[in-house]
Amino acid sequence: MKTGNAYSAKCPTWQILDRVGDKWAVLILLLLCGQPLLFQLRRAIEGISQKMLSQALKSLERDGLLKRRAIATVPVTVEYSITPLGKTLAAAVDPLRDWAERNLKEILAAQRRYDAQHEVKAA
Repeated sequence: MKTGNAYSAKCPTWQILDRVGDKWAVLILLLLCGQPLLFQLRRAIEGISQKMLSQALKSLERDGLLKRRAIATVPVTVEYSITPLGKTLAAAVDPLRDWAERNLKEILAAQRRYDAQHEVKAA
């Protein structure tokens, strides 16, 4: 049952689409599909800063897509796991990741052609 209008600026769907469009959030969700992770997330996702990782994790937790569990150790260990709702989103975005990987060469070639054509016209 549809309850929103994604084309309306006031629709909360925009917030959800922002999450789906966030590469860090998507990569975190896909990693957590395999198993809960402790502190390995930052090492597993090349290029993510601690700040971006923290922001993405908080947003995903707020949206109910992942669960944070503090483990009483010294220092405190934090485990992140995907929720059932998060699994449904991961299942929806994983085909996009797969598509991007399968079509990477063609897209990069198109970008090179485009850039070459527009560099000549700009000169």
